[in-house]
Amino acid sequence: MSHIWIMIAKRLGLGVVTLFVVSLIIFLGTELLPGDFAQEILGQAATPETVAALRERLGLNDPMHIRYINWATDVLRGDLGVSLANGQSVSDLIGRRLGNTLLLALYAAAIAVPLSLMLGILAALFRNSFFDRFANASALTSISFPEFFVAYILIFFLAGAGGVFPSISNFRTDPSFDEFLYRAFLPALTLTLVVTAHMMRMTRAAIINLLASPYIEMARLKGMSPMRIIVKHALPNALAPIINVIALNLAYLITGVVVVEVVFVYPGLGQLMVDAVSARDMPVVQGIALVFAGAYVLLNLTADVLATLSNPRLVHRR
Repeated sequence: MSHIWIMIAKRLGLGVVTLFVVSLIIFLGTELLPGDFAQEILGQAATPETVAALRERLGLNDPMHIRYINWATDVLRGDLGVSLANGQSVSDLIGRRLGNTLLLALYAAAIAVPLSLMLGILAALFRNSFFDRFANASALTSISFPEFFVAYILIFFLAGAGGVFPSISNFRTDPSFDEFLYRAFLPALTLTLVVTAHMMRMTRAAIINLLASPYIEMARLKGMSPMRIIVKHALPNALAPIINVIALNLAYLITGVVVVEVVFVYPGLGQLMVDAVSARDMPVVQGIALVFAGAYVLLNLTADVLATLSNPRLVHRR
């Protein structure tokens, strides 16, 4: 098992390098935006003296590399800065919204993962049947539409006149579990429809690829039912690619919720990021982008470790 710890250490090192490169891209991207941050914050009526004083207070007169070093040093200490819009700590703002985004991602994953596995297994079991074609066509249709279009379609049918679900998922600070499930159902369903296709098709392809293996043929000759062959013999050996695609889609559920949260006015990180971009609140934008990058790196590491543990040939090397 020592090689697994070595792999984890290498992946963590690569993740740190990735986050460093991402932080550079984030900082340079915000620096290259047109306009003067101080002027945008104070408005057109601000005097040149007021703008100059604010630029000095924010350190905007320092060279770019000095500002990046100061920002990166503060981030390493756990200080993401202060919001330029309201003066609150960026860490506090992100902390209040991060839980909502994670809950929405878990809600969608709780629906999408079992559904995609079941559809993938059934599509492999009834390969080239009407069900297989219908499931593939439906999956490709849902994934071909952008998230906001799927969201508006669901709002039209499920939250329109006489609809049973609210079109706006905004709720109070501490909602009950039932209220959260009810108000967050449409954004969770939108994310489910978007990510289910990837996981279902990967499950189907991985299982079908194993059905021609000799041990599967032996199981058939023993008289085992097709469902038992797939669930007991094919699925465990197809877990590695399935785990990878599930982890990538879980990363998308956390980092790709911006559009969905904006459409449904859901109080998560995506909505906060859009509001911060509108207000030119760059510390908040930089902090959220780093959180998204860290979540993506962590989930990729988890996928690599789980895929390795699911393959006995990688766990017990000779």
